[in-house]
Amino acid sequence: MRIIETAMLPRALRVRWADGTSAEFPYLWLRDNCPSGFHPQTRERQLDLLSVDEDVRPARVGADGDALTVDWEGTPEHRSRFEAAWLAAHRPGAPAADPADVPAETWGGDFAIPRFRAADLLASDEALLAWLVDAKRRGLGIVTGLAAEPASGIAVGQRAGFLRRTNFGRTFEVVSKPDPNNLAYTAEALPLHTDMPNHELPPGFQFLHCIANEADGGESVFADGFRVAERVRERDPAAFDLLCRVPVPFRFHDRDDDIRARRPVIGLDERERVGEIRYSPHLADPFDAAPELLTGYYRAYRLFMAGTRDATNAVRIKLRAGEMAVFDNRRVLHGRARFFPNTGFRHLHGFYVDRSELDSRVRVLRRRTR
Repeated sequence: MRIIETAMLPRALRVRWADGTSAEFPYLWLRDNCPSGFHPQTRERQLDLLSVDEDVRPARVGADGDALTVDWEGTPEHRSRFEAAWLAAHRPGAPAADPADVPAETWGGDFAIPRFRAADLLASDEALLAWLVDAKRRGLGIVTGLAAEPASGIAVGQRAGFLRRTNFGRTFEVVSKPDPNNLAYTAEALPLHTDMPNHELPPGFQFLHCIANEADGGESVFADGFRVAERVRERDPAAFDLLCRVPVPFRFHDRDDDIRARRPVIGLDERERVGEIRYSPHLADPFDAAPELLTGYYRAYRLFMAGTRDATNAVRIKLRAGEMAVFDNRRVLHGRARFFPNTGFRHLHGFYVDRSELDSRVRVLRRRTR
């Protein structure tokens, strides 16, 4: 990407490349991003921005095709040198390409859940990358060929990133037990939901490793929350807007913890795409929106809830020992049919890996496997 022309404007430098594209770089932006202002090893920013005049201007600008040099006014003068390709990749107004930015492909009840062999994910970076990219694209997959013991699933999870500790611990056991502090620890049916919407930042990807599933019932149910949200947007834009704007008070509390957050059910990213779902009727506290909003909000909330109950949106599967469901907890709703403990033992071993950890692994793997 060669620079063929520059032009000094009143507050910015216009740069044109050989492919015919051009961009404007505000002078303060250029000075702020001078390569000399970054630590040579860590690449962390060291420049004190307040040490630079807000109206800083170049004294001279030069370009040799592959690089741009800027001599700044002042005493003493300071020279900045920018690689042409770096400038092209970091134009203001055009976020730099992110190898972990994988567009979501939504799905419904006819979704064939993709399967990945644990042995491949442990042995091959190429297979690992393909699995992680698919997890970001479709939000749900099954890892097969695991031993029916927790360490086997953890080994695969750690290939995706660091495990996140929550108030339930670094890992948790989904079994029916006396004196439960969560509906997951009963034999009751669990309606579709996302985990921990009561946290400031809910966990990213959830891993549910089946150790045993011998009881009658207990099928796992999954639905793409992005699809449910987009259907609300298509059917009733006003309801969609309320679900994006009005926060719901979510709360988990037991003898040791009282964790609360107020957030909307639907979160949008900077491009107005659905980027996050927080939905758990059993963790919703009494709605506290203004009275004049509540009638409309209940209608919107019920519309979303009806979407989670629509069989055309959901897939059902009975996990077998040695299989592990892996899904984006801030996208994919999950639930469970009721099971009957007197007919057999059911045990899932669970843990989380945050989105940021998984995204980091995707970026590094793409760099390694070019």
